[in-house]
Amino acid sequence: MHFNLLTIIILISTIVLWKLDIIATLLNLGRFSVAIPECLKAHYKPSHWAKTKLYLSANYKMHIWSSSISLAGFLSFWALGGFGWVEQLLNSWSSSIQSDFWEGAVYNLGFVAVLSLLSSLISTPFSLLSTFGIEQRFGFNRTTIKTYILDMIKGLLLSVILGVPVLLGLIWILESVDYAWFWAWLFLTALQLILTYLAPVIIMPLFNKFTPMPEGELKTAIEALAVKADFPLTQVMVMDGSKRSSKANAFFTGFGKAKKIALFDTLIEKHSKEELIAILAHEIGHFKKKHIIKGMISGIIKSLIILYFLDLCTNVSSPVAQLLHEGFGMSEPKLISGLVFFSMLLTPIQAILGVWSNYSSRKHEYEADAYACQITGHPEYLVSALSSLSSDQMSHPNPHALRIWLDYSHPPVAERIAAMENLHV
Repeated sequence: MHFNLLTIIILISTIVLWKLDIIATLLNLGRFSVAIPECLKAHYKPSHWAKTKLYLSANYKMHIWSSSISLAGFLSFWALGGFGWVEQLLNSWSSSIQSDFWEGAVYNLGFVAVLSLLSSLISTPFSLLSTFGIEQRFGFNRTTIKTYILDMIKGLLLSVILGVPVLLGLIWILESVDYAWFWAWLFLTALQLILTYLAPVIIMPLFNKFTPMPEGELKTAIEALAVKADFPLTQVMVMDGSKRSSKANAFFTGFGKAKKIALFDTLIEKHSKEELIAILAHEIGHFKKKHIIKGMISGIIKSLIILYFLDLCTNVSSPVAQLLHEGFGMSEPKLISGLVFFSMLLTPIQAILGVWSNYSSRKHEYEADAYACQITGHPEYLVSALSSLSSDQMSHPNPHALRIWLDYSHPPVAERIAAMENLHV
């Protein structure tokens, strides 16, 4: 390791964030002794609560191990000169290429590929343990080995087909254009909008099967809700979520005035028509309150600021880029490695922004709950649905405030229920 101001910031912030995460996890374990909230007691009976504690304990312990091993691997790789080794390896691979363009492309893509492979060597065993160990043991997993492998292959192919052109395009902009940070922002913003439209049409069907909901009482009730809420619903779909897990969910897809509802088949299996309508009313609440647009605008503004500072770290003549590369033991600044190192420097900033983003998201959940209660006129159905979802998914009924503050995008169910009980519907 070669310490300077920037690498010291990265080192300290990485360790502090890891430590904070571990403390929050341990505090959550300590909350097992707190009494179940009165509103959830019917769903967390003693036998089920005992099983839930075992499930949460197993996940928390695995999280501690995975984050600790990931941190140790990163620090060891850095201390042993791993980044310099990757640089030498890729220089030897690309130096024989006659074309400057392809030499740069091989180096840039190779740098990302090698680091991604090393990261996967640590993360994949824990992913397998989670899916085929913990989730299997507690009855959630329905993913087969074949599906798991196919998902990995599809994900890799998407990374190559979509990720490689995007990465090379971004690198070209940062290397070749004046005010590159601004043009990179326009490029990524346009890409985000395009993917918002294409993802439900092209990408998501690669992993799951979507079928139109058959005519019947439920579909009629959903369409009636959309009319009442003045929601531009064009199609109601059922997704085969049971292909991978028994856990349930629902979401909206589509762009502009063409909206589609997708319900997991597991959600339909486990909930009454009234509860499903309440859940969808909540999702419509996000649309009516413009939460999605607000989130998108906030993300676009944040990406503009981030790309401005990214330009400082990827500009090879910048003192910031030189300091970063020296600190990570590399002989000369390169754009792609500057991109990777910037992501490390950005981590503490993202953590701080994440706290604010999660706070806003939790506020939006309360607003969507209130909307659902008002438009259906029956808060008890949403209360029942949320209680069942929390119990079925073995969520912590009493999470610690630090864990909520750090990374809960949704308020705890008991707090949402309390808020709904105070509404005047």
